[in-house]
This record gives sequence, C-alpha cells and structure tokens, in this order.
Amino acid sequence: MLRLKNNSFFHFFIFGGYSSFFFMNEPSYSGAAEAWQFGFQSPATPLMEGIINFHNHIMFFMFGVGVFVMWLLGRCLILYNESTNTAKIDNFTHATLVEIVWTIVPALILVVIAVPSFALLYSMDEMLDPAVTLKVVGHQWYWSYEYSDYEYLSENGSNINFDSYMLEEADLVKDSAQFRLLEVDNRVILPIETHIRVLVTAADVLHSWAVPSFGVKVDACPGRLNQTTLFIKQSGIFYGQCSELCGTNHGFMPICVEAVSLSEYVEWLVSKTS
Repeated sequence: MLRLKNNSFFHFFIFGGYSSFFFMNEPSYSGAAEAWQFGFQSPATPLMEGIINFHNHIMFFMFGVGVFVMWLLGRCLILYNESTNTAKIDNFTHATLVEIVWTIVPALILVVIAVPSFALLYSMDEMLDPAVTLKVVGHQWYWSYEYSDYEYLSENGSNINFDSYMLEEADLVKDSAQFRLLEVDNRVILPIETHIRVLVTAADVLHSWAVPSFGVKVDACPGRLNQTTLFIKQSGIFYGQCSELCGTNHGFMPICVEAVSLSEYVEWLVSKTS
C-alpha cells in the first residue's frame, strides 16, 4: 500500500500586536489530520482551494475590524472614565458624519465579502455533466456505497455496491501507515481529474458524509436525496468521518476515499464486475 507522507511547516504572520497563525502544507497525498495540526488539511479539490482562499480573504477584514474595535474600546476607557468625564466631553453626543460613516463602511465591507462568497456558493451547487455517480447511504453505524453507472458491465445487470466498516485496531496491519479509527475494510475508489456526482442519503437516522480535504460535508437524511460534486486533482487516500451526531457509535463510522488514475479505476471496475 503506497503512502506518501508530506512535510508540514508553520508560517507566522505578525501584524503589530496581533498575531495570526496559518498552518500550510505542501501538496499532500495523505488526506488525514496530523498531530497538533492547526488549520485546514491540504486541499485535493478546486472547491476546497476556494474555501481556503475565501477564509484567508475574510481574515484580512477580521484583523482590520478587530484592531479598530480594540482601539475604539481603549479610547472610550481612557476618555470616558470617572476622572476625565467632564462636561466638555459630554457635549459630544451626536455626529451626523460619524453615523453616516459607521453605516456605509460596514455595508461596503459586507459587499466585498459577499461577492466571492456568492461565487463560492454557486460553484458548490453547480453540477456539471458527471462521468461517475456515487451513491452514499448512511447506516447506524457504517456506510454503504453504490456505483450505479455500470450495470452493463456485469453479467446479471447489477450495480457495484458494498458496505464500508471501520477496521478494528486488532485488524490493522502493523507498519502499514494505517490510521486507527479511520481505516475501513472497503475503501471508496474514485478517479482523479473526473467530474463525480455524489448522492447522499440515510437509511435510519441523520448522518453527514464529510471529507475535509475535498471541502465536502453533505447531510444524509432519511427519505431525502442530497447531492454534491467532486473533482479530485491528485491521487491519494483521503479520510473523513460522519459529522452528524447519529448515536452511540457515531465516532466509529469513518470515510476512506482512495483516488486513483483513470486507468487504475477502470481496472478496479473490471475486477468488481468480472
């Protein structure tokens, strides 16, 4: 089993008295959280790249607003206390210009934030012509997967479907870089650089199919079919977990997606249908 570990490093940006920490990774082939990780996992899809860029975009405004509010609070504490609260200062009660400024400036900030936000939301909901459709069904407490595009490949016309359970710690192969509580017996195999449609539902209670490296988190609701899109840019093994409290074993139904080249994906299909 091929596993490539990535090197992680911290970049520290210090602005005056305010420090903002961003954890950045080199392109990763292992989509799992690391010990003491601070920040996002390495993106494997354009959608996750957009989410990270939007996060960094908003952090700029958060820093500016935070500094201004702290400065304003400091000025109020200095000028409007018991020792300095004189009649001269009390005369400052209304200012039309100030009220105009503090109405227009926040509105403009919201517009600057909203424009890329709308673009990101649109890209998250846009469904291009998919080449692969994966159906995901949440159960208490495991996942079921179905590839419904390949009925013609099997002799009896059935779909490719299987259940995916978490591997017990005793079943993990030593020195194989398998992750405890994240490894499964049947991985989801998906091709890279291919538009993929993911249909998500549940058979019993609410679940949530979430893979951080893909920027995907879709609710699995009984009687309802939700969908999302994937375009995986690199090969690797990517992990996620159910992100909706679904019962006693909620923390023991991981998601493991192995992204492979198109030729390897075809070989896997042939092995599943033969």
